[in-house]
Amino acid sequence: MAQTIAITGGRVATGNGGQPIEGATVLIRNGRIVSVGRGAAPGGARVIDAAGKWVTPGIFGGFSRLGLVEVDAVAQTNDAAATGSPFGAAISVAPAVNPNAAAVQVNRAGGVTRAIVAPAIGRDLFAGQGAVIDLGEDMDAVTRANAFQFVEFGEAGAAKAGGSRAAAHVQLRNALYEARDYARSPAAYEGGRSRESLLMRLDAAALAPVVQGEQPLFVRVERAADILQALALKREFTQLKLVLVGVSEGWMVADRIAAARVPVIASALNDLPQTFEMLAATQSNVGRMTRAGVTVAIGMIDDNDARQTRLQTQYAGNLVALAKVPGAAGLSWGQALASITSTPAEIMGLGAELGSLKPGRRADVVIWDGDPLELSSAPEKVFIDGVEQPLVTRQSRLRDRYLVRGAAPSPRAYRQ
Repeated sequence: MAQTIAITGGRVATGNGGQPIEGATVLIRNGRIVSVGRGAAPGGARVIDAAGKWVTPGIFGGFSRLGLVEVDAVAQTNDAAATGSPFGAAISVAPAVNPNAAAVQVNRAGGVTRAIVAPAIGRDLFAGQGAVIDLGEDMDAVTRANAFQFVEFGEAGAAKAGGSRAAAHVQLRNALYEARDYARSPAAYEGGRSRESLLMRLDAAALAPVVQGEQPLFVRVERAADILQALALKREFTQLKLVLVGVSEGWMVADRIAAARVPVIASALNDLPQTFEMLAATQSNVGRMTRAGVTVAIGMIDDNDARQTRLQTQYAGNLVALAKVPGAAGLSWGQALASITSTPAEIMGLGAELGSLKPGRRADVVIWDGDPLELSSAPEKVFIDGVEQPLVTRQSRLRDRYLVRGAAPSPRAYRQ
């Protein structure tokens, strides 16, 4: 941690939305960024020559389930959803995150250094509390536990609430009212709780920080009409810190989202009506919302979110290419990189610590062999909190074992 590292001569993109700086030096000391500029490396520093390389902040997974799932169909290894639990909002993913999950290694090798990890819904429309994690090779993965509350609106929420969106609205609003009662007086809530109360005590306690504006409420919505209903919650519960997730039809009401100053974590390239709540999905969604002034990060909603957060670089690159298609709306290169680095960090209230290469930030840094938004590029070095990370995965070990015939002993089953 105390090591001083100077990454010199690279094409450095700080993640602030601008263009890369040629031939810059990134200085790291005690796990933090000290400076980014054209100064020389100080004496005694470990110097890494990045000439011809790209240097960026680590990729910040905007929405994932990294560390919660090893094998989907094996319940003992799948902690994404608690379908049999009597609790909803009180559930926290933090104790379930496995830093040794194979997907953590794969995504670390793909340049992902942090990720927003959300639970999936189980008993009702409240999935529980998500976390921000790092992908370092140690057992302390959780950067911030109980970082947000996650709720499903739209089709999924309606199914859990009794079969209609109207029922989901009643359940959500009732829960927030009960949480507000709990926040005002936990003892009175316990003593005077009526038999009609729907929330378990721990669920009410978990939602109290939400109604008090101390914990963000992530709301999954896709249909434009559902988005407006979610925004309307802020008129009734004025302290809510809303973050919209999914938002496939966001472009239709982008001006309303921007006016409400509610950030969005969107699927990058949803362009097919996979469900009835996505009939107006378009690849131009992120670009149009950005043009309207909405703060947009990219996430992996329902897109192999337990394993493939590393694909965010490809999606961001596709949005850059989309900007060159006549009639379409994409992102500039700087905007695209920001959507997978600094923007998700800022949405989580961690922008002063993570997501960009600015003095004082934690040193999550990746050195790439080419443009990180190009599919053909790959990380050569990954640092988390200034510590260089191994890029070995189960897959790379398997590749290396058979790369050169006879270089390593064959497994017993392959011996003659």
